Amino acid sequence: MCGTCGCGSDNNGPTILKPGEEMHTHSHDGHHHHHENHSHGEHTHHHHDGHTHAHNHTHNHKHKVLEIEQDILQNNQLLAARNRGYFEAKHIFVLNLVSSPGSGKTSILERTLSDLKEEISFYVIEGDQQTLNDANRIDALNVPVIQINTGKGCHLESDMVYSAVKKLEMQNNAILMIENVGNLVCPSMFDLGESKRVVIISTTEGEDKPIKYPDMFHSSDVCIINKIDLLPYVDIDVQKLKNYALQVNPNLQFFEVSATTGNGMDAWYKWLKQNI
Repeated sequence: MCGTCGCGSDNNGPTILKPGEEMHTHSHDGHHHHHENHSHGEHTHHHHDGHTHAHNHTHNHKHKVLEIEQDILQNNQLLAARNRGYFEAKHIFVLNLVSSPGSGKTSILERTLSDLKEEISFYVIEGDQQTLNDANRIDALNVPVIQINTGKGCHLESDMVYSAVKKLEMQNNAILMIENVGNLVCPSMFDLGESKRVVIISTTEGEDKPIKYPDMFHSSDVCIINKIDLLPYVDIDVQKLKNYALQVNPNLQFFEVSATTGNGMDAWYKWLKQNI
């Protein structure tokens, strides 16, 4: 269970697979667990002498919750630092791609890999709650990829990335693309050891996303505005979107692209090449 956001992982932890590896499902029959809800308000106890006693208990759990959250984030930060040291030693430029579902993360990734894989060595980690669908799309491009299925978890964590990296067996002087779970909230809190965080927003999502989900935009280095080919058909002011984002993070760098048509991708590619 994640103490920071309330999400949970499966009992056996995340599943980390290469495309083509078999996913095993375990079924436990005959075990039923029933959990009752316990209230910390007023408790009434019935005794055999016929008297009823009401006891009011006040419990303050804030200190305990804060300690748990601090411990989880501190441990993640330590493991992220380990990842970062490994990446720097191997001269691997690591991007943490974050967005809401449907923004076009995988499409941008596919287009980037297709256009640049002959020039740059790429590796990919895909994060989703279930399925190998995205990993299979990347595998079809003949790019090394690992899928992390987080189960009930809503974000990747640094230890998951470490386990996936060991299976990738990366060579030096490469780019590692980490496609995080589609979520604009929880992934903002978890450093994976990346070099840069890239938040992707599509023109179909509205211009106020940066001020609705400020932590993600504040913690990002780059903002890609995708699906600009749809601008004639959607009601959005791209400049207003940028202004909102800059209110949250004045240092954001923007790229306006269409993964479908390829418009704007050259500027994104130039930036990638400058950072390896």
